[in-house]
Amino acid sequence: MVEALSIALLSAARKSVGPARELRVDVNPEKGDIVAVAKLIASEDVKSPYEEISLEIARKINPEAKLGDEIEVKVTPKDFGRIAAQTARQTMMQQLRIAEKAMIYDEFKDRAGDIVGGTVRRFDKSDVMIDLGKFEGTMPSRERVSTDQYSIGDRIRAYVVAVENGARGPEIILSRSHPNFVRRLFEFEVSEIADQTVEIRGIAREPGFRTKVAVYSANTKVDPVGACVGLRGARVKNIVRELNNEKVDIIRWSEDLTEFVTDALKPAIIRSIEIDEGQHQIRVTVDEEELSKAIGRRGQNARLTSRLLGWDVQIEKDASKTEIFEKRVIDAATEFVTHIGEENINIDTAIKLVKGGIVNLEFFSMVDVSDVAEILEGDQASAEKICSAARKIDLEGNVDAAAENASENENNDDNDQLERTEESAGSEVDEVEKESEGELESV
Repeated sequence: MVEALSIALLSAARKSVGPARELRVDVNPEKGDIVAVAKLIASEDVKSPYEEISLEIARKINPEAKLGDEIEVKVTPKDFGRIAAQTARQTMMQQLRIAEKAMIYDEFKDRAGDIVGGTVRRFDKSDVMIDLGKFEGTMPSRERVSTDQYSIGDRIRAYVVAVENGARGPEIILSRSHPNFVRRLFEFEVSEIADQTVEIRGIAREPGFRTKVAVYSANTKVDPVGACVGLRGARVKNIVRELNNEKVDIIRWSEDLTEFVTDALKPAIIRSIEIDEGQHQIRVTVDEEELSKAIGRRGQNARLTSRLLGWDVQIEKDASKTEIFEKRVIDAATEFVTHIGEENINIDTAIKLVKGGIVNLEFFSMVDVSDVAEILEGDQASAEKICSAARKIDLEGNVDAAAENASENENNDDNDQLERTEESAGSEVDEVEKESEGELESV
């Protein structure tokens, strides 16, 4: 403090005394004396009063003074006491501010990575200034969650990203969007994570929307996912509440990429997984109805899974079912053309009819011509032509089927008559044999 005061008084003395040679200010903290001293050179002919002093005056100060000697001369101004008091006050205030900043830096320099609580004090453009008690923290716009709204006086918790000692002094940078904010919340809520029974292997986050957390436990008796969720979801609910209802997915970490990807993309049902280690890419195939679940809203689920795994995850729909369906459509349409005739229907029209719900010839006997015309986009003439030809084929088929049934019935009747004849003949033979046996016995 004394040294700082001397520097401040020296600056004030230069304004009052002028540019004296080697000017300094001596402060006696015990007596409170303040003296301005300059070193002047003894000279016979004084040309610069700020640097030289006459030999006669020099010998009054020091009787043994010679030409060219440096003589210390007191040059304290008359009103220097008032100036010194003002300067001392300003210097003390400045030193207090510096000491306060140094105290802030010393207290928070080792707290980077912790969570602190405070009150929203004010807004500086898009930055939020947070009162931390003795100190003030800054949450820049880049560290804010876009979906969060703050008002002056709100109590919030934030993650200490860094303590920067800049030109304006120490600055405490806070964040609510940092992935480690979620990590620290889990450490506070889940005792198994705090004692390292459960380990957080990875976090992928889109602040305000969704977070995926991969957890692992070397202890086979501990369920890492269940430990993080808590009884009836109590633990994870506290975290979700702190994150303003941001969705949190807790996933079991696994060295098996196939298993890990399957868990990470839930609730989507995976059909197949291909891993390309050379390209560091994972190709996932899902059914068409599962595609939206796997990709997520605006691709969110796929992006977070890629970040969590550190692999490029590509999600595609399974085309095999579509190919099978298209093949069946083509087969049914080809059957129409074969039976109805190319002069009545072409392959494109047949495909329209199949996709419209008419999948075989029997349907033509159950639908109206107007229904067929509607499928063909109002082509009444073609609809009548096709229906007439199809129903004719269906009628002929019914006649042939009836004839076949009648023939089968006649054959069945002949077979029955033959079987009855054979049965009666067999019974007569049995009776003759029995009579013969009786005669022999009587003899």
